[in-house]
Amino acid sequence: MTGLELRRGDITAVEADAIVNAANSSLQGGGGVDGAIHRAGGPAILEACRAIGTCPTGSAVITTAGRLRARYVIHAIAPRYSGKPRDARLLHGAYAAALELARQRGLVSIAFPSLGTGAYGYPVAAAARIALEAVTGHLAGTTSLRRVLFVLFSDKDLATYRSAADAISVSRPAETRDRNMQS
Repeated sequence: MTGLELRRGDITAVEADAIVNAANSSLQGGGGVDGAIHRAGGPAILEACRAIGTCPTGSAVITTAGRLRARYVIHAIAPRYSGKPRDARLLHGAYAAALELARQRGLVSIAFPSLGTGAYGYPVAAAARIALEAVTGHLAGTTSLRRVLFVLFSDKDLATYRSAADAISVSRPAETRDRNMQS
């Protein structure tokens, strides 16, 4: 299988073809991962987002990465958690859209945060399962991706993703700390 890695860290420091931003549909920056990516990447990201306009929930768009070590930022829009079945479809759609953009560009490495689990309130255990199923489903098909990294905010989130990987029989992802992903 393609290299799937789990790690705790700062997604803005990752070197990859693309990092995924847990964006809002206005693409104007915000708090959490979104704010950190916009601050670290500089104004070029916001300028590119303004040129795009908006992005619907469950989808994604791609922009420059500005000053980040990545080549691109893929802005994926997770749903605000409401406990309805539609939430899972939209969250899966956000991951699938980001992966499809990576495939279309021929990217070989991508780094994800845990989409929707911050201010949007998605329970981490449910989100982890959806994320890993979306990624493993994508990797089972035709793709250019060779490395997929989940960069998680806390040790607790990392443990939750590990448990989700075990539950869906993902071969044990590599775990890294304090190393930057090379593409």
